[in-house]
Amino acid sequence: MTLSTAKNTKAPAQEGGWRSLGLKADVRNLSLLGVLAVLIAVGGFTKPDEFLATSNLQLVLTQASVIGVVTVGMTFVITSGGIDLSVGAIVALASVWATTLATQEYGFAGILFTAVVVGLACGLVNGLLIAYGGMVPFIATLAMLASARGLALQITDGRTQIVTVDAVLDLGIPDAYILGIPPLVLVFAAVTVVGWLILNRTTFGRRTVAVGGNAEAARLAGIDVRRQRLYLYLLSGLCCGIAAFLLIILSGSGQNTNGNLYELDAIAAAIIGGTLLTGGRGTIVGSVLGVLVFTTITNIFALNNLQSDVQQIAKGAIIVAAVLVQRRTARHGEV
Repeated sequence: MTLSTAKNTKAPAQEGGWRSLGLKADVRNLSLLGVLAVLIAVGGFTKPDEFLATSNLQLVLTQASVIGVVTVGMTFVITSGGIDLSVGAIVALASVWATTLATQEYGFAGILFTAVVVGLACGLVNGLLIAYGGMVPFIATLAMLASARGLALQITDGRTQIVTVDAVLDLGIPDAYILGIPPLVLVFAAVTVVGWLILNRTTFGRRTVAVGGNAEAARLAGIDVRRQRLYLYLLSGLCCGIAAFLLIILSGSGQNTNGNLYELDAIAAAIIGGTLLTGGRGTIVGSVLGVLVFTTITNIFALNNLQSDVQQIAKGAIIVAAVLVQRRTARHGEV
């Protein structure tokens, strides 16, 4: 076989492989849309007047926005073969640091700037420990979880910090909605679009997938694996800072309990969305659909006065099912 013939043979095979992966991703996304449609039907059947009300649908999307932004960052980290258990604690720390009396004196810009910088700083520490310190991501981010929670508690002394900056609070009222869409949802949509473009249309995204698929092969191909991992945890920290600012708008306060179990929700949403837990494959669209599924479940449980422990059991069952499906898919060579 000539070289040109080999190239021509290889190209269609690669093209077919990418098309096959795209088809599988579409099937997964359609499946999640089907689950979401079933949940909407259940909510509409059990509480038609309340669940289908415009105000409730706006609430669902608004609540999804905060954890959704965190999930976008988590998707990048998991795609690279890492994990970040500290996202909820970083959101808490960023929210309380940004709502101190000293910070609020600088108004809207001061609160936003502080939230983003704190998120980036925490992401930087995680990235340095993992990429250049050689620490396992699980241990490094677990240490950050404990440290950030402790620092958030120390800053607030266990008290809620009320936001008094009108420019921030006004973004959470209906008058600020654009064509009936809350500003928080628009921010979430913007982060989702940017995240999708970065992961699917840039060299950074391709390097992320390569590092997650085989870090040693990526290194031999000329990718600076350590620097890439540092950037990914910085990105996760940035998303946490943005989410913290959105949470401040939503709640009008900063609390050390903010972001509780966000790490569970973000990881779960990414996994059921199709992001491979072992790395090498990630999907922003699937992660967003996963967030909407979990947020809708939470809303339905709340409207029907069902206990939160049952809700957590349901989430756990969904996570287990998603991981089992991934393992079965991997055994059949479909990832």
